[in-house]
Amino acid sequence: MTTAAPKTGRRICIVMMSAIGDAVHVLPVVTALKRHDPSSTITWILQPGPASLVRGHPGVDQILVFEKSRGWRGMLDLRAELARRKFDLVIDLQVYIKAGLVTSFTQAPVKLGFDKARARDMNWLFTNERIPPHAPQHVQDQYLEFLSALDVPAEPLEWNLGPWQSELADRERVLGALPRPFATLVIGATHREKEWLPERWAEVAIALRSDFGLEPVLAGGRSGRELETARLIDAAGARTHSTLGVPLRDLVTILDTSELVISLDTAPLHMSVALERPVISLMGYNNPKRVGPYRRYHDLLIDAYGDPGENYPISYAHRLGRMPRITVRDVLERVERWSASYRGRVSSTRS
Repeated sequence: MTTAAPKTGRRICIVMMSAIGDAVHVLPVVTALKRHDPSSTITWILQPGPASLVRGHPGVDQILVFEKSRGWRGMLDLRAELARRKFDLVIDLQVYIKAGLVTSFTQAPVKLGFDKARARDMNWLFTNERIPPHAPQHVQDQYLEFLSALDVPAEPLEWNLGPWQSELADRERVLGALPRPFATLVIGATHREKEWLPERWAEVAIALRSDFGLEPVLAGGRSGRELETARLIDAAGARTHSTLGVPLRDLVTILDTSELVISLDTAPLHMSVALERPVISLMGYNNPKRVGPYRRYHDLLIDAYGDPGENYPISYAHRLGRMPRITVRDVLERVERWSASYRGRVSSTRS
């Protein structure tokens, strides 16, 4: 990559505004940039949800919040804020038209984005340098390509998601009402096709307590579907403990303290991987080779996306109606595998 920007002390702007899971995948990029040049200043443009997860991260110097809910007014406010700033390098990690517009608002000699083939919504029009084309790969590896283009070592891969030292004193407030040991069940997702049947969640929750000595704790948001799923789980006699709707930083503490996480294809899955908490992934709608758990816990993955024996390629393709293929027995077999391979061997270093 050719660039007129300085090699040290750079003012770097990250454009990745939405999706909490994607924000988790960007954290190794941020930590590597800061590790490579501690004198750099990193500004990250985020929507309020992911901003609440990232705020306080030691590698992020400043967050600019894009208030998407305010529509064009939010976009104009962000443009006015960016007009007062200058950067040496802008990294556009998001291939949508709004990210392209935000990138166009930034002032920098180098605006680095995806190659033309991967830059959807004509996003490539808003950048002046691009990473080389690459075959489809895991989304985490896709973001790490930007480090290669900048000659910044990615390894050792570090998310540094927390809990941070400043949060440790608050642990008992977060965990005080939860019994231990516990397993966290992430029961909701933004897309119905990613969800699992409430009665099966209930069977798993009952078995966790009776057969594995783990109290079931529900996690996720407070959407209508999630609240109804939680109601049906408890109506089936599961007697769970709900943490639905807790702030994302509190969820980090909950996941970090879990003996085991069982998660749908959603952000807490990736948060668990970042925290090195064993996670059983229930996947059917999205391609696990592209957005499944990165590098870890593939032995606990339940893949309903592929057919038995299918060696499917990495792709963006969705598959409908796959989640009902996952049985209670499938999940409990992974719990047994967790018990044999991980139980008692993985502990939080932050407790």
